[in-house]
Amino acid sequence: MSVNEGDTAPDFEMPASGGRTVRLSDYTGKPFLLYFYPKADTPGCTTEACAFQEALPQLGHVGLDVIGVSKDPMKPIEKFAAKYNLTFPLASDEGTDVTERYGCWAEKAMYGKKYMGIERSTFLIDKHGKIARAWRKVSVNGHAAEVLKAAQALG
Repeated sequence: MSVNEGDTAPDFEMPASGGRTVRLSDYTGKPFLLYFYPKADTPGCTTEACAFQEALPQLGHVGLDVIGVSKDPMKPIEKFAAKYNLTFPLASDEGTDVTERYGCWAEKAMYGKKYMGIERSTFLIDKHGKIARAWRKVSVNGHAAEVLKAAQALG
């Protein structure tokens, strides 16, 4: 399954860092950013998370919350959040149910081996619960700035 711009955001409920739980219903009437990353505390994922953390004041200024999602268990997610002082929720989708509903569970290849994993993706969800923007196969450099620009255009 995959979601595209204009689609209704698939429902979710996941445990998240800081003893939180994130649910789609908690964001009714409010835009937010949902991003999927492959693995906590790896170079690309750290760069991406830290860029979103740094952009939080500007994102907050346009009323946008951020949620990161990986299939990591909560223990490594909590360690990752603490190590880099990440204040936004990092959610655990160990069973990949939410990841699959958003179309981010994909075949990948590394060193000639194929495996299933999270395709780095970001979704800007508007206050009506619709996918306003979708970025797939994200390159982390400059991504947070691109997302901020799109969020500002959302109004």
